[in-house]
Amino acid sequence: MSGFDVDIAVIGGGAAGLAAAIFARQAGAHPGASVAVLDGAAKLGAKILVSGGGRCNVTHDVVRPEDFQGPRKLIKRVLRAFDERAAAAWFESLGVRLKREETGKLFPVSDDAHTVLGALVGRCEALGVRLMTGHRVREIRRLAEGGFEMGHSRGVMTARRVVLATGGRSLPKTGSDGGGYALAKRLGHTVTATYPALAPLVLEGPMFHASLAGVSHEAEFLTFAEGKRVDQRVGSLLWTHFGVSGPVAMDASRFWTTARGEGKQARMMCSFLPGEDFERVERWLIDVATDGPRRGLINVLGERLPRRVAEVIAGQVGLEAGVAMGQLPREARRTLVHALTGLDLRVARDRGWNYAEVTAGGVPLEEVDPGTMGSRVAEGLYLVGEVLDCDGRIGGFNFQWAWSTGFVAGTAAGKS
Repeated sequence: MSGFDVDIAVIGGGAAGLAAAIFARQAGAHPGASVAVLDGAAKLGAKILVSGGGRCNVTHDVVRPEDFQGPRKLIKRVLRAFDERAAAAWFESLGVRLKREETGKLFPVSDDAHTVLGALVGRCEALGVRLMTGHRVREIRRLAEGGFEMGHSRGVMTARRVVLATGGRSLPKTGSDGGGYALAKRLGHTVTATYPALAPLVLEGPMFHASLAGVSHEAEFLTFAEGKRVDQRVGSLLWTHFGVSGPVAMDASRFWTTARGEGKQARMMCSFLPGEDFERVERWLIDVATDGPRRGLINVLGERLPRRVAEVIAGQVGLEAGVAMGQLPREARRTLVHALTGLDLRVARDRGWNYAEVTAGGVPLEEVDPGTMGSRVAEGLYLVGEVLDCDGRIGGFNFQWAWSTGFVAGTAAGKS
């Protein structure tokens, strides 16, 4: 290690950074190879602790490249090197027992994110990884003789290899404020435009969302950019006082925010009856009116929707709550069907970086070797996690990306 303060410096002590540090230390070709994690926060893993409602959804029971946005072939190579089964087995080896929930999400049996963070930090300490909190790296440069020099808030450090694990811009209060992008640029990388992803959406004031705050149900979201459908998905929708949240809205948000960020006209629609089209829903209502003309509209809709939702949708199209099916005029029925199968959600904005769970955009995957996560433009540099232009849907997929990239980069750096 002559001439360097440390063999491998990991910049960022989040999920990907801690994983990279562990695997780098375990894969070290020399017993004396040293690894240090530098992080600007006073305590590590703030984002781990707030994830999954404080329970930390570490991965999903089935993870596919299609669950991510980015170049699928490259994503597939990375995931294949350390898949969801390997991740689950790894956590079991760290003493973190996992359980599968009905949605396919894997959580620690303890239902406590501290269990996950404690295991990662404990493994680092057992391996002799130096955990340097309060060391925010502000600049980094390549040395003529090889290796890197990093200027941080407490001085300077040199390293043979550097793993950039600084995260994106989501949840900046946890430390991921986008600062790593500037470091990547100084080392020769490009950075694509970044947008909030997995973010709740704020609806315009005239919408009825506030009256449904707290109500959840299955829904289908369709997102359009310049009139072209760019996303369609079904999932659980949660109405809030500000707009919409829940998995279906959060997953769809990245397509709306990206389109808007690119200056395109973005539009989002909601179907309250997933998988049904206009003709089938209209036929259903006609058949019900024929068989039971005295049945109340709200009672009929309440068979397939939460009653509060049924009442609000009926009111949205100007129908009285007590109207009978046989009293429903043709035009009113058709207006109702349009609302049920394709209500225009008047999205004003997303809730911003403070509420987004992940970042869309970052360093292009094409600029790293998927077999090592090594930079193609700066020898000895590795990039992992959210700093890369790859984001997954809700459900533990972004943590899986952290573990997979951390494994690939840490192992390659350690063996080098």
